[in-house]
Amino acid sequence: MYFQFLLERLKKKWLLLIPVITVSLSAFVVLIDPVVLRASRHAVFDQYQRWHPRDYQEGSVRIIDIDDDSLRKFGQWPWPRSRIAELTRRLQDAGVAAIGFDMVFPEADRTSPSSMLGIWKTTPEIRAQLEQLPDHDALFADALLRGRVVLGFAPDRKESIDTYLPLVKARFVELNAPAMPFVPPFTGSVRSLPSLVTAAQGHGGFAFVPDADGVVRRVPTLLSLGETLYPSLATEILRVALNAQNITTRTVEGHGLEEVRIGKVALPTSPNGEVWMYYSEPAPERTIPAWKVLDGTTSDSELSGKLIVVGTSAPGLMDLRFSALGTIIPGVEIHAQLLEQALDGPTLQRPQWSEAVEVVLLVAGGLLVGGVALGFGAVPSLGVFLLMLAGTWGAAWLAFRQGNLLLDAAAPSLAFALTFVVSSIVRHVGTERRQRWVKQAFSRYVSPNLVEHLVAHPEALKLSGERQQCSFLFTDLEGFTALMETMDPAAAVSLVNRYLDGLIAIAFAHDGTLTRIVGDGLAILFSAPIVQDDHPMRAVRCALAMQKFAHQYAAELQAQGIAFGQTRMGVHLGEVIVGNFGGSTILDYRALGDPINTASRLEGANRYLGTLVCVSQAVLAQCPSFAARPIGRLLLKGKQQPIMVFEPLDMTTTPDADYRQAFERMRSVSSDALAAFERLAQERPADRLVAMHLARLRSGESGDLLVMEGK
Repeated sequence: MYFQFLLERLKKKWLLLIPVITVSLSAFVVLIDPVVLRASRHAVFDQYQRWHPRDYQEGSVRIIDIDDDSLRKFGQWPWPRSRIAELTRRLQDAGVAAIGFDMVFPEADRTSPSSMLGIWKTTPEIRAQLEQLPDHDALFADALLRGRVVLGFAPDRKESIDTYLPLVKARFVELNAPAMPFVPPFTGSVRSLPSLVTAAQGHGGFAFVPDADGVVRRVPTLLSLGETLYPSLATEILRVALNAQNITTRTVEGHGLEEVRIGKVALPTSPNGEVWMYYSEPAPERTIPAWKVLDGTTSDSELSGKLIVVGTSAPGLMDLRFSALGTIIPGVEIHAQLLEQALDGPTLQRPQWSEAVEVVLLVAGGLLVGGVALGFGAVPSLGVFLLMLAGTWGAAWLAFRQGNLLLDAAAPSLAFALTFVVSSIVRHVGTERRQRWVKQAFSRYVSPNLVEHLVAHPEALKLSGERQQCSFLFTDLEGFTALMETMDPAAAVSLVNRYLDGLIAIAFAHDGTLTRIVGDGLAILFSAPIVQDDHPMRAVRCALAMQKFAHQYAAELQAQGIAFGQTRMGVHLGEVIVGNFGGSTILDYRALGDPINTASRLEGANRYLGTLVCVSQAVLAQCPSFAARPIGRLLLKGKQQPIMVFEPLDMTTTPDADYRQAFERMRSVSSDALAAFERLAQERPADRLVAMHLARLRSGESGDLLVMEGK
């Protein structure tokens, strides 16, 4: 038993590896960052913004929107460059801080007079006049030369045969290490006419790198084309608006970019130089239709000092993107919102230490959840698991609301759930195994059917009782006291234990409930705790099987010179109170009632009757298939009414007709009863029941009433 206990202790220590392995695998998956995990993390970050989007503040950024109304008023796109030039001059005259075009002008304006001369057929005089008109691209270039205008180019990852690279207007100051290896790389671009780029004060790339689900969550501040570093459109607009020449990058060794600074504005970035977008709800005051600027409807006060992004929201021009709020917005609005974050705040951050914190939380919390799930019950385990979930999500939400930090609660939560489930399953399997072991061990102390009943019906473990008809079997070993006196006690106990073990096994085989072991005697209950319709039959069969075993066991020991006695049994049935009795300290499952005392008295009566098994008529009446010899009507001590009792015979034995005839003569007080029993005694000198009746008749008694003076 000690070694089994030690083995169980070792198994418990090995079980601690279960949460360790589960947490280690979870941490490994987090570190390799598969697509599924990134998707869950992005969904969490999106949900943060949906719960609390950025508050729009009446700030310093405006969108000049070439919307459907503007196209209806001034014609389809593309507009003549002369109109773009007019729009630019009107904005400059209003005193804007900077203008950024979220569009490219890659080809010469086909509406310019010089371009139209190749199409129109006209007279030399008209042709000469048209040649004197200004070129639309030249007009736009002149407007750009007035300053504070940023043109954009569209980088792509297609191989370009054009060796001309876009001009770089900014100057980069790189702290710690070059930024080039970390920023998004591109191999080609679509750019505006060189004359226009040269005239502009700034030049930046507009490149969105959506995630796998198409949502734009981050926008690059820098990008690379070939071996050259470029600012993004928003970065370049900031530089021009702030009159800054330099763009400063700060990198962390082994990590990547940490910050991009333009003048007094510092943008915290991801390792590859991207800024996390913190979207606000749509704000109509952010946008001014282009037609209102062109026709003078918009006042200069609405534009003065503002950063302007010119773009389009017209669906037909296909510049629409998915935001983290689950809405579709024009691409130009993303640039505008990024500028708002940079100037007015707040800006979202996912610091370089965030992943380390998440992994540490995952490991520590996972081990805690797994350890509790292995070592404690279901309620504490579930409580700790839910507490860890609530704490993780609460801390992540608090970090977002108070610090504008993006911390992933999904990965640790999934790890907690996985560890909780795996550890709970392991504990459940272990608990079932222990329950089976305890059940087997417990069954050595009480009846297996009682154990089965209590496991299936734990509500039965209460102080209560109910009326029920049951059968009872009591046993006693003849000569037990003398055996203990004549043998070594240890040897005698060993012999008795083997004897009891055999009897108990037979009782359990007949689904009997062992209610008591008193020295060498047993008390067996049938039809409780599980009701058995055939409980009288079970009791008689059990008694006969026990008698057969006891006879063989005694014969084996007697052959060895050990005077092991015979086993006496009494069987009776009746209505009793069955249940748990005792108190708050201990429960005792037993039956209370007069039928129990009667069964015990019948067992004791065997030594006066000369029988080994004494069964009441109440029992035998429900066992018609059994052969039995009538013993007589017993008036037990303390009783007022006698009961008829029988000695059951083995089912293979034929009814004893001669004995029954002699018994009927005795019961009817016939004069030849004595002679009948004398003949039986001569034929059966070893029949103790016949000898008992013969002795009664010779002493002058008559009839079948037997008065028991003792218990």
